[in-house]
Order: sequence, then structure tokens, then C-alpha cells
Amino acid sequence: MPSGESSMAVRRWLTFFTGLVECLCFAGAVFGWASLVFVLKTDGYFSSLCVNSTGVNATHPLDCSGQDEQFSLVFTIASFLNNFLTLPNGFLFDQFGTTVARLFAIFLYTTGTLMVAVSTAALANLLFPALSLLAVGGILLLVTNMQVGNLFGSHRSTIITLYNGAFDSSSALFLVVKLVFEAGISLQASFFFLSGCSVIHLFRTFFLLPRKFIPYPLPDHYTYGITCGKSESSEVAENSNVVSRATEETPLEKDVPSKQVKSLRQCLLSRFFVWHLLWLSVMQLRHYLFIGTLYSMLNRLAANDSSLVSQYLNAFAITQLCGVLCAPWNGLIMDRLKGKPRLPGESEHEADLRASVLSLFITALQCVLFSVCASTQYLPLQYLTFILQVLNRSFLYGGNAAFISVAFPPCHFGKLYGLVMALSAVFSLLQYPCFALVNGVLKGDPFYVNIGLTLLSLVAFIHPLSVYLHCRSLASQRAKNKANNTSSQ
Repeated sequence: MPSGESSMAVRRWLTFFTGLVECLCFAGAVFGWASLVFVLKTDGYFSSLCVNSTGVNATHPLDCSGQDEQFSLVFTIASFLNNFLTLPNGFLFDQFGTTVARLFAIFLYTTGTLMVAVSTAALANLLFPALSLLAVGGILLLVTNMQVGNLFGSHRSTIITLYNGAFDSSSALFLVVKLVFEAGISLQASFFFLSGCSVIHLFRTFFLLPRKFIPYPLPDHYTYGITCGKSESSEVAENSNVVSRATEETPLEKDVPSKQVKSLRQCLLSRFFVWHLLWLSVMQLRHYLFIGTLYSMLNRLAANDSSLVSQYLNAFAITQLCGVLCAPWNGLIMDRLKGKPRLPGESEHEADLRASVLSLFITALQCVLFSVCASTQYLPLQYLTFILQVLNRSFLYGGNAAFISVAFPPCHFGKLYGLVMALSAVFSLLQYPCFALVNGVLKGDPFYVNIGLTLLSLVAFIHPLSVYLHCRSLASQRAKNKANNTSSQ
């Protein structure tokens, strides 16, 4: 292998592994919120919202439902913005490229960590902008990393789902913050350290990622990053731009004329997009409500035993680490099914759609099982709930990105991914009224809300059924055309 090709192979693997570390250790930290709430409560954040309430024998235990509701609101806003702002961030990425998008993401993320670092119980309201900035900066880091899958050809879906799984697993970062807090290191010191880690993100931006984009399919002798102290040559940059434009004009089906590539409007009005949006939204709502109310749920089931609650929170955060191991299974399922010989007359696009049906169905089934376990008022069963939750969440977000990449033209990926995340974020705002309903009318008992969300999760099965029927209709049409051709001869 020539030295140039060898150095590029090394760079590609460095890009892959450092991107995996970045997603695993930083990008999705906000979803470890339950562990951070434990620390924040210990430090007295929003403690002024706890009030005395008359209990048995005229005792006056503290009622901290107001404090719990405020913490839930912080997470609701952060998780909403995490998805909703993916749309403008996607356009920023498409318009200005990797370097500009990542510098913006690093600025947001670092500002968020610094705001938590300077916050105190007296300045608890800083958590609202801080967690939101962490969430938005983290998801943008993930978006810029997903293009790394383009470097690995036939393993593209596996890489995309692996990075999404690493994003899910990074929620364990707040478990580390919790553990070192219990060991005597302050919350502020931990977040100052995280702010300093932004140097890692800057290093990857300038040395291990392209200034613009990684094209797909990858051209021969493609290079990127900084070589010999200089930015990629103008010749390579121009070549990348040409390939990017060619990719935008290339349909998913190689044997179909370019004029048949769907417009963005046609993609948005297609039943695939509508059902996929609903598929993602109902399951995401279930996960967000579970994460946002986990601390209060465990506190109630453990009868306010703080050591037992801490034990279960640690178990939940540890299971989140398994997301990076679970997510590739989804990509492997799709890549393996796509690798099988096509049916007679079947296009590459149709084969990709057929391969996605099983993935979509398994994800919906996992969500229903997870929701049933979460609805059961039995504390030890929550260990199984944690396992099903991380498995389903890994399949959900990895499958979301993978389906959009195979079902729609590549030139619309960034826009469609951003739009589906933004619209699902609007739907996820329902988590806050659900939480208010539990704390108000239902007096802290989430049973009926959980049952309602479990029934709502059944709607997710419509999407895989719709894709399956579409594929079967295409197969039937091919058989009919073949029969007509045979009879005409």
C-alpha cells in the first residue's frame, strides 16, 4: 500500500475512533439528567420550592413536588431544544460545512458547561439556559460526526447507528459527575473540567474532519483535514465540492434517471415521512417522560429511601453505557438484509426499504415492552425497565437516521433529519402537561398516564406495516409486469 494511502487509512480510523469517543463521552450528556438531579438536590437547587405539608399524626414532612416540577421543566425545555434546533443547525451544517458547524457547537457546549460551573443554589435558574446549550451543542456534534459513516462504504448504516448509540451512552457522563461528587469533588469543579475538554473537540475539528463535507459515495484518493501544516489543497476541496454536487444529483436508485429524484416537498408530503415522524414522536415522548420523571418515580417506589434511590440511579446510568453496544445491532440487521441478493427486478432503493421493515418493527415492539415494565409499580422490575429502555432508545435514534438515509435522496438528508427531529420535539412538549397531570389530579401516581402512553406506543406499528405493504405492492407490480411481458412475447 502506498504511503499516502496508508496515512489516509490511519487518519480515517483515527477519525472514526475519536468521533466515537466524542459522542460517547460528551454529546448526549443531558440525557443523564436523573443522576445530575440527585447532585443538584443535594446542593439545594430550587429547595425554596419545598413546603411543609401536614402528614399523619400532625407531622409536617416537606412536600418537594414544586421542586420536582421545576427540575422536570428544565429537562423538558432542554430536550425540546435538543431536537427542535436540529433543523436550523442542519441548515447551518448544509450551508457552511463541518468546520463552521462544529465551532458553533463547541461554543454552545462550552458555554453550557461554564454556566453550570458558575451556578449555585441561589442562581439555580442558570440551569435553564445551561442545560439547553449543552443539549443543542451536543446534538450538533453528533450531526457533524454521522458523515464519518461515508468513509466506510458498505458499513455506513452500522457506523451511523453506532454513533447514535454512543450519543445515548454519553448520558452516563452525569453518573461520573454524581460519583465524583459523592467522593468529595464539587459539581462546579467537574463542569470546569468538562469545559476544558473542549480542546479535544477543537483538535478533531481542525485535524481529523473536512472543512466542508465527506461525500458519498467516496471518490478515489479522497483526503481531508490538515496535511503538512496546511489545509486540504484547493484541488481536493474542489473535487469534494464536485462530488458533493454530483451526489445531490444522484438518486438512490442507480438505474433511475436523475430527473426522477424526489424534491424536498415531495419527500415531506410522502406517507413515509408522515408515518416515520409519528413513529419517532410517540416513542420519543415515552422516553423523555420516563427520563424526566425517573428520580421522582424511584423516590416514590423506594419510599423516600435516598440510598436506595441512589443505587437505582447508578444502575440506570450504568445501563446507559450499553447503548453504544446495542445500537450497532440495528445497523447490522439493516446492512445484513441489504447484503442479500435482490429479488428479480428489484432496485437498490426497494431492497433498502425492504431491509428496514424488520428494524422498524423490532423498535416499536421494544418500546411497548419497555412501557409496560415502566408502568408496573414494582421497584425490582425497574432493572429490566432500564435494560429495555436503553436497548429501545439505541434502536430508535440509530434507526431514525438510518431510515432517512435509505428512504430519501441523499441530498435531502440533513434537512429531513433536522425537520423530523424538530417536529418530534414539538410533540415531546406533551411530557410537561403529563408530569403536571401526575403531580396534580393523579396525586403523584403515574399509573394511568403510563397506561395511556403504552397504548399510544402501539401507533408506532403503523410505520413498519406501511413500508411492508409498499414493498409488497412493488413486488406484486413487478410480478404482474413480468407476466404481461411474458404473455406479449
